Amino acid sequence: MSERFKRIELMLGTDACERLRKASVTVVGLGAVGGYAVEGLARAGIGNLRLVDFDKVSISNINRQLLALTSTIGRTKCDVATERVLDINPDCNVEAICEFLDGQSVMDLIGKPDIVIDAIDALNPKVDLLESAVRQEIPIISCLGAALRFDPTMIRVGTIEHVHHCPLGRTVRQRLRRRGVPVDIACVYSDEPLPKPLPIAPPPEQLDDDHIISRGRSRNILGSMPTITGMFGLTAANLAVRMLIDNK
Repeated sequence: MSERFKRIELMLGTDACERLRKASVTVVGLGAVGGYAVEGLARAGIGNLRLVDFDKVSISNINRQLLALTSTIGRTKCDVATERVLDINPDCNVEAICEFLDGQSVMDLIGKPDIVIDAIDALNPKVDLLESAVRQEIPIISCLGAALRFDPTMIRVGTIEHVHHCPLGRTVRQRLRRRGVPVDIACVYSDEPLPKPLPIAPPPEQLDDDHIISRGRSRNILGSMPTITGMFGLTAANLAVRMLIDNK
């Protein structure tokens, strides 16, 4: 184990670190949650990462996205993430795919990793990804609604089957059941009730890169805290590491 990961080795042991070095993880979505998930995986010494996101960094990402800096505005999130991972661990095998994931492209994009982390905030692609992973028997961790939350002590790890106080989780669960997909899928979610009134702004009249979802469909803008979205991503990365080292 290289010196840069020595403290991971002290924590987990040599054999576990070797499993992490050989492991392959796909992260879909490199925004507020996914960027931090990638960060945690890279610093844990994951040896193979596939990063999937079609979007570019915009100025309004800066409040909550690790990859968003003044210097990265206008660049693809895949390129920025790849550079950051390799700056953390030059030996990591990084495959960046700057494409939109949907029902037709999902299996080609995620490949055959040991684990997938779903950090998508678009509903239809999220459900397509979860269904495909389950049917292909690829372990997957889904990150549910982090926006509109403020209490970090309410962040939970569980299964989509048992999620509460999360409209996104409820809708995902309903759609998966309609497709005949089991909902005992590992997830990160918040048990915190939503604030009232909701800190939501309507979509702008003129769409730009920051307000485009699902290939051009606009959406409401949700209030969010960088601390909570970051903790969602790091929690997902931590869960992935635990699953990888426990899977001997």
